Amino acid sequence: MSLFGKNKKEEEETEEAVAETEEAVAETEEQSDGVQTYIMEPSLQETHDLMHAVLGEVEQVVMGKRPVLDMCAVGILAGGNTLFEDNPGLAKTLLSNTFAQALGINFKRVQFTPDLLPADITGIYIWNQKDQKFQFRRGPLFCNLLLADEINRAPPKTQAALLEAMQEHQVTIEGDTHKLPEPFVTLATQNPIESEGTYPLPDAQLDRFMMKLSVGYPGRPIERAILMKRKQRGKDEHELKAITTPEKLRDMQQSLEKVQIDDAVIEYIVEIINRTREDPRVKVGSSPRGAQALFKLSRALAVLNGRDYVIPDDIKRLCIYTLRHRIILKPEPRIKGVQTEEIISQILEEVEVPTTQGQLED
Repeated sequence: MSLFGKNKKEEEETEEAVAETEEAVAETEEQSDGVQTYIMEPSLQETHDLMHAVLGEVEQVVMGKRPVLDMCAVGILAGGNTLFEDNPGLAKTLLSNTFAQALGINFKRVQFTPDLLPADITGIYIWNQKDQKFQFRRGPLFCNLLLADEINRAPPKTQAALLEAMQEHQVTIEGDTHKLPEPFVTLATQNPIESEGTYPLPDAQLDRFMMKLSVGYPGRPIERAILMKRKQRGKDEHELKAITTPEKLRDMQQSLEKVQIDDAVIEYIVEIINRTREDPRVKVGSSPRGAQALFKLSRALAVLNGRDYVIPDDIKRLCIYTLRHRIILKPEPRIKGVQTEEIISQILEEVEVPTTQGQLED
């Protein structure tokens, strides 16, 4: 089999694993959610309503990709960084810019190239002739939503410059620490690993992304609808309404602390994470940061789904997106074409699903 054929087969198997997991979760949600018989805490209800209004604006521009938009919204609500691995031209930049417009926050895009220096993104001190002193000129990192486009084309030194910003929301230059604006979220894109001229992201940086998503190509009906809408609009630009502000988004993120998560669900997360480390096919399992990511993302997903408590189905739906880039396979299964998504799906089938108090009340 050719390399192209093998890669295509692996992509199809990965998509099938993701689809099977989402289908199972969707069926369970239909059975468990039913009619909402309780009232959410007011700030959580506001967060739910505002984020759905934002998604409504974004979906007018990025059509036919609601599952991806939902996951992106969940990542932003949880205050996490998201990595998109896709081919060029699949609306990743448009998606990021549209979210920033609908959220009413400051957006910056950096095109990563082999000659990009750390100072090009963090900023630099320049000599002010008038005041006779050095002044700090901020780089594009000083924004609310940063799009790091084709991050795997930049050399490791520049990639490493993002680490402090992504984790600590600050940059240190010439010994001085500069806080980034809040909220601060990074959306990064990278080409598929087989593309030429790329530098694989180090594990330490991959682990700092809460989720790894893929937009994928639109189907024929959606692509036709995109062109028809462009024809009717008569221009390339989209007119969007800003639903929130940076301050309001910060409040929405902080409101997630009011979401209840049962001890049984926490045990469920811990068991899944430990199973990734114990699987004989896995060389390196998920780090504790993976468990933290599931904890934070599940609360955001619960609010997006109109609940103020987390259920195991939230964890199920998030697992593949949250853990697939944190698992390193041993050489033999990797050569055989085993995908991390398959291992995660198998773990979800094997681990006993707890029954939470929230489910009993529903």
